[in-house]
Amino acid sequence: MSDKLNLNNTFKLYEEALNVIPGAILGIRRPYNFVEGEYPIFFESAKGGKVIDVDGNEYIDMLCAYGPIIIGHREEEIDNAVIEQIRNKGFCMSLTQQVQNKLAKKIRDLIPCCEKMVLMKMGTDATTAAIRVARAYTKKIKILSCGYHGWYDAFSEVHGIEAGIPKKLYEDFYEFEFNNLEEVEILFKKNKDEIAAIIVNPIHTPGGREVEMPKPGYLEGLRELASDNNALLIYDEIRTGFRVDMGGAQKMFGVVPDLAAFGKAMGNGYPISTLVGKAEFMDVLLEKVFLSSTFFPNSLTQIASLKTIEILEREKVLDNIHQKGKQFAKRIKEYIEDSGVPCIYSGEPWMPYITFIPDKDFLYRKLRDEFYRQLIRRKIFLQPYHHGYICYRHSEEDLDFAANMINEALKKAKKLL
Repeated sequence: MSDKLNLNNTFKLYEEALNVIPGAILGIRRPYNFVEGEYPIFFESAKGGKVIDVDGNEYIDMLCAYGPIIIGHREEEIDNAVIEQIRNKGFCMSLTQQVQNKLAKKIRDLIPCCEKMVLMKMGTDATTAAIRVARAYTKKIKILSCGYHGWYDAFSEVHGIEAGIPKKLYEDFYEFEFNNLEEVEILFKKNKDEIAAIIVNPIHTPGGREVEMPKPGYLEGLRELASDNNALLIYDEIRTGFRVDMGGAQKMFGVVPDLAAFGKAMGNGYPISTLVGKAEFMDVLLEKVFLSSTFFPNSLTQIASLKTIEILEREKVLDNIHQKGKQFAKRIKEYIEDSGVPCIYSGEPWMPYITFIPDKDFLYRKLRDEFYRQLIRRKIFLQPYHHGYICYRHSEEDLDFAANMINEALKKAKKLL
């Protein structure tokens, strides 16, 4: 089961793509973000909780398209609703279709901070709009930011003119460490009456490091600091929304922001996002703030989102994922402890992630590569630098197999110690 995979077609397509697309694939999907030479680069198809690459290798998909697949790939009920809209009504028109109102009212019923909302396409659309709304409402410029919020200039993981982002485009953004309330307090003192908003992921999901839950009092502290300084509190719920709770992490933790960005899981793979918030703040979009796109009103993604939400509620999908995720986490933590390999399991029960503890000799890098090399050879699709996900269509048999393969991969990696 540990033989190297046949990936001839995937590498052939990669070489072909290099001639027409910079890097062959965009961003985080490039080979260097996995274990080069071991992972597939092109998929052919997907169904339920599994994917098949262009060489015919089938994997249990625990990356779930980096989050959008909350139920499963190719959900017939969702796809059929979309197909019916295409055949019977159409979807790209000069005016908005009435499904917009139905979805908006449903979202308002679910999310605590939502009095009004706007529908968009990508997570970056929603977080970018949140900053624009916050600045317009407060008439202030500076932003305190923690975590990844998309590819908008100031949020980009790389800055500088060589990255196409001169300093003036991000100089008013100040990054702070998750769970460090004191650092936020200092930033407010240093920039008194200049900060428009705090934007934060309520559950921290950094690349290459373990998923981190908020400490008791942390979100409450951010809420208080924002209110005391006439700044808005923005949650980036792109990953947590419609996954940890139907109302997002704000519903689960009971700390309500002023604005929140949602996406990914709300459409089960269809490109949709939303910025929601209190009417007082959102109403700057009436006249003051420009927000427009030909494709924001596209009804197909709205139809998909309504059907996704219907299924999530009807089938109690989040309860199912929570239960399976807890059981999975318990097993993996036991395997890690038994193996003696210096790594950490985090993200339970929703976002499984195995990260390796840095050491001065950089052995952790070799351990990480070997572990994920062995894992992909055993047909478990996870990523070394990004947490995974558990979806509804992952059966108990799938997760049992995945846990066993993780145990085997840990034993192989241990040989490097």
